[in-house]
Amino acid sequence: MADTLKVTLVKSPIGAVPKHKRTVEALGLKKVNKTVELPNNAATRGMIQQVSYMLKVEEA
Repeated sequence: MADTLKVTLVKSPIGAVPKHKRTVEALGLKKVNKTVELPNNAATRGMIQQVSYMLKVEEA
């Protein structure tokens, strides 16, 4: 299992539930097609699972 994940925002959170907007912001994603590297832990996985319909995730 990789120790980091590459997470890319592929869908705009404009029409999303406010909680999901805040989750995307907390992941460090502000613009569509931006990619961040995050640690592969339970907290990050839970946040990704909540807004998975807006993200593309790859193991780094």
